[in-house]
Amino acid sequence: MIGPRPGAGEQPHDHSPAQARVEEWFAARGWEPFAYQREVWDAYSSGESGLIHVDTGMGKTLSAAGGPVIRVLDTQRETSGHPGVRLLWITPLRALARDTVLSLRDFLEGVALEWRVELRTGDVSSSVKTRQRRSPPEVLVTTPESRSLLLSYPEKQGIFGGLDTVVVDEWHELLGGKRGTQTELGLSHLRSLRPDLRTWGLSATLGNLDHAREVLLGPGATGRLVCGPSGGDVVVETLVPETLIRFPWSGHLGLRLLPRVLEELERGGTSLLFTNTRAQAELWHQALIEARPAWSEEVALHHGSISTQARAAAEEGLSTGTLRCVVCTSSLDLGVDFQPVDRVLQVGSPKGVGRLLQRAGRSGHRPGAERRVVCVPTHALELLEFAAARAAVSERQVEPREAPDGPLDVLAQHVVTLALAGGVSAEVAYQEARSTWSYRNLSREAWGWVLDFVVRGGPALQAYPRYRRLVMEEDDRLVPAGAAVTRSHRQAVGTIADEGTLSVRFLKGRRL
Repeated sequence: MIGPRPGAGEQPHDHSPAQARVEEWFAARGWEPFAYQREVWDAYSSGESGLIHVDTGMGKTLSAAGGPVIRVLDTQRETSGHPGVRLLWITPLRALARDTVLSLRDFLEGVALEWRVELRTGDVSSSVKTRQRRSPPEVLVTTPESRSLLLSYPEKQGIFGGLDTVVVDEWHELLGGKRGTQTELGLSHLRSLRPDLRTWGLSATLGNLDHAREVLLGPGATGRLVCGPSGGDVVVETLVPETLIRFPWSGHLGLRLLPRVLEELERGGTSLLFTNTRAQAELWHQALIEARPAWSEEVALHHGSISTQARAAAEEGLSTGTLRCVVCTSSLDLGVDFQPVDRVLQVGSPKGVGRLLQRAGRSGHRPGAERRVVCVPTHALELLEFAAARAAVSERQVEPREAPDGPLDVLAQHVVTLALAGGVSAEVAYQEARSTWSYRNLSREAWGWVLDFVVRGGPALQAYPRYRRLVMEEDDRLVPAGAAVTRSHRQAVGTIADEGTLSVRFLKGRRL
């Protein structure tokens, strides 16, 4: 997250007093801002929004946070009391959110800006969330789902009425799915509350930057595209089985290569072993411990279905370098600054060049460091897939990610979310949706279908009262059909499909 010391021929910079304070903070750590970071700060001071595309570990967080901080310090717009959130930081993963909170707190403390930085995800207690609605922090780090929940409360004007900046971290991860569409709709509504809102996206692995910027900022909006220097070299290696004839063609978990993986882990240091499913992560975690019982305290597990405490313990072990290996899923894909990680192993296909680069970037997470990933095929055809991925990485070819075009299910959920916060005009909601890239071509006919669905349940579900979410009042205003709708909707906001879970306990109260 740093730049090199200035080299020969670099021109001196004229800074405002606030930027000088920020640069002094860099210098105290032996750092020098990259040129692209200064470009972002200058663009922000000019009122611009944009997209920052830089390799992993090259300081994107400080590039996006620096602009708002410099502006506040320069204009002396320190807060008195609790005027609401000033900087909203949206991240795809809870682990990344926690790491971002720590980074931002360190930065703000270093430049003597007394802003509260707080986390709001599913891991945060309900009492903290209630307090945040009454007394919002100046900087709120959250997920798309938790941000949508905040928009469903009548207090949203007090929370976001003074909002200056939204930063969408790891935009490439959100862009290609419905969570990105949910983010688009939320940004559109925030811009209606704050027309001068600045929006910046952060990305590391994208092949279609102009499209990504347009989706982030909205069709027709102008914005800066800032590209920074590339990080260190990416080395992609593949573990090849000794006997290809007996290597399976499909349907296996890669455990045939367990001895080779153990050899990699025995080299010392800290490793991340990525799998593609939670079940596969559990099986690999168990296999490693059974093969090396002495490692039982050095091998941890990390995925979305284990407890918050277990995930936090694994992240702490990575940060301090006390673990030999963490077996994980995409829960540790993004942005988390675990500098002690020495190597990354990928079990099975990463399902894309961008994702392989993202995971490789978990190692050598600093400028100029080599990023190394060892690929572990689970069947013979993946040997070809890894070879193709290695060729693409060497040529810096990353597949494009296209945003979904007008998914009506996400729009219907968003309309209900807005209606819970004291009601919403149907026409205002329509115009807000049309200001996003995904719904730029939303027709009146399709909008009518959405309204019919949330008011009556549509032609298929109109016979079932529980699908009547909203009521259309005479003034074209949509309001909840009842308190039960409000409760149930807030428990189901989001686009991530999930199954219900049960807590299993012994009769004496201990959890299983």
